Amino acid sequence: MIEQLHPRILENKDWATLLFVLTFAVVAMTKSAYETRFSEFSKLIFSDKYAKIYRDNSHMKNSFTVGLFFVQIVSFAFFILLTLNIFGHASKTDWVLFIQIATFLLYFILGKYLIEKIVAASFNIDEFVELFNLQKVTYRTYIGVLILPINAVLFYYNNIPQIIPLAIIGISLCISVYSYFISIKTYQNVIIGKLFYFILYLCALEIAPYYFLYYWITKGSA
Repeated sequence: MIEQLHPRILENKDWATLLFVLTFAVVAMTKSAYETRFSEFSKLIFSDKYAKIYRDNSHMKNSFTVGLFFVQIVSFAFFILLTLNIFGHASKTDWVLFIQIATFLLYFILGKYLIEKIVAASFNIDEFVELFNLQKVTYRTYIGVLILPINAVLFYYNNIPQIIPLAIIGISLCISVYSYFISIKTYQNVIIGKLFYFILYLCALEIAPYYFLYYWITKGSA
């Protein structure tokens, strides 16, 4: 009886390895160029000192924020791809899907930011929204940097328990809620003065987009 041979299909992980190396290099260069700032940034979850020092909106577009924004997009895209893989909906080595996820995240974040600026101008709360956005970007970037090494570990291991990504999502949500608490505490005087507009802003641009995104994803996977 002749045994039939089947070719072994090897998954290509080179693109992910290169991307991980590039992303960690960006983090290392940012840390080297902004040693003091990065040190305060790394303590963000334990202290709000960073948020108080770098609260000026001019920090939104400097190389520190832009460099870590790239890290954030890559990190979140990897995490989404890995979560889909762990739940059996995608291959973690699918670089086309990774690009699609990263592109969607980029357009979603930038599009939401531009809409927020338009709404802020309409409500005459431009300065507050700029500061509020800086706070959100800071904590969102912190989460992205935090889960980057976790992504690298998860990518090269198989049979990851589903509780792992769920736990990471839970911790990330807790950090996000904490960031909102810090922002509200920091700008409470401005918020009280324009409470009605703040509630409208919160419902329209901080709750609704994520609700519709969740609805679209769950309905599409049903």
